[in-house]
Amino acid sequence: MTKRIAIVGAGTAGLHLGLYLQQNGVQSTIFTDKRPEDYPNVRLLNTVAHHAVTIDREKALGVDHWPDAGYFGHYYYVGIPSMPLEFYGGLPTGPSRAVDYRIYLPTLMQDYLERGGEFEYRDVGVSDLDDLSVDYDLVVVGTGKGGLGQLFARDEQSSPYREPQRQLCVGLFKGIAPAEIRAVTFCISPGAGEMIEIPTVTFGGDATALVFENHPGSDLEILTHTRYEENPQAFRDLMLDKLRKHYPITARRINEDEFDVANSELDLLQGAVVPTVRHGHIKLNNGKTAILLGDAHATVDPVLGQGGNMASYAAHVLGQEILATESFDNRFFEQVDARRAGRVLGATRWTNYMLKNLREMPNEFVEFLGAVALDRTLADKFTDNFNRPETQWDIFSSPATMKSWVEENATGSEGASSPFEETAAV
Repeated sequence: MTKRIAIVGAGTAGLHLGLYLQQNGVQSTIFTDKRPEDYPNVRLLNTVAHHAVTIDREKALGVDHWPDAGYFGHYYYVGIPSMPLEFYGGLPTGPSRAVDYRIYLPTLMQDYLERGGEFEYRDVGVSDLDDLSVDYDLVVVGTGKGGLGQLFARDEQSSPYREPQRQLCVGLFKGIAPAEIRAVTFCISPGAGEMIEIPTVTFGGDATALVFENHPGSDLEILTHTRYEENPQAFRDLMLDKLRKHYPITARRINEDEFDVANSELDLLQGAVVPTVRHGHIKLNNGKTAILLGDAHATVDPVLGQGGNMASYAAHVLGQEILATESFDNRFFEQVDARRAGRVLGATRWTNYMLKNLREMPNEFVEFLGAVALDRTLADKFTDNFNRPETQWDIFSSPATMKSWVEENATGSEGASSPFEETAAV
């Protein structure tokens, strides 16, 4: 059959799907409200890390534009007052990387255009979907803008939260010296929040993303509500004070005289998200079916950096099913939902677990972190499983599975508190 696909939204999900279909001879049109030239002038969109499994898909799509920008593992800091933990885990599957989406998205848009792809630059709302479904064989909704996300019912079983679980303050900064190994630093301040430090490619070169995941009601929540533009020096002083108190592993590498946003106040993003999974497809008024993809289908808190990776994975699953099908019937939509569920729901459930247990720090979770901190093999496996969130959820699904994973994988290899030896890779 001849297949014409409408893709609403030009995020990772929409672009990876459009590029995949294009590569395989299927025509698509991407609908978006931003042109490539708009992105340098917008506020920071997010701070997204793509893991090795996603980078492999980018290589296959011919959009591997930042091959030397990878990072090689995670430093961890757990600020338990009586016994702070610091350790390191590598990424055996391969490096991850982070590129400012204000660079990443328009670059992929340009790839799509140069290969003959078509954009329509306009807003698409709920009232437009029926018309699109007449003009195209399949409508893919990859954005929640214009009320599109609300059209699809919540999957209540997979959406335990009705309110944001973190108050976010996210930004790109200068004045932070790199760690010994180019790596993410994942920090936990029990009862207050988490902070993820990510080496990131942005305008003008490298910067450091700081993702503050502030517990509602904690002394860190003020970071979400304090505006840089009202008093830049006061904002910097506040952030430095919170870093010293809660995240010393990063604070000790800061040159306080140089510390500031990387380029401008547009390098800051503040707010909150409600983690939500929605049912993956819906019948439209005219009897046609539209399908959800990416963040519009499953929105996760950014604490584990899974959103972009979930979106890329689901886009490739959908692309494969589009190529394989002869009819966009009920069986097609059921097959897509079944194939993407393991990773998408695994990432969602693991993230929701961590949101709860990073706040409450139950004994079995602290014991797990202690075991990982003492065994380099465990630390590497745990870190590398950011590539495989469904496997990570299998581990964290119960205290018994956490304990058995430690017992089965522990080797007694010391040195998790020290960086791995392959520093030449940096």
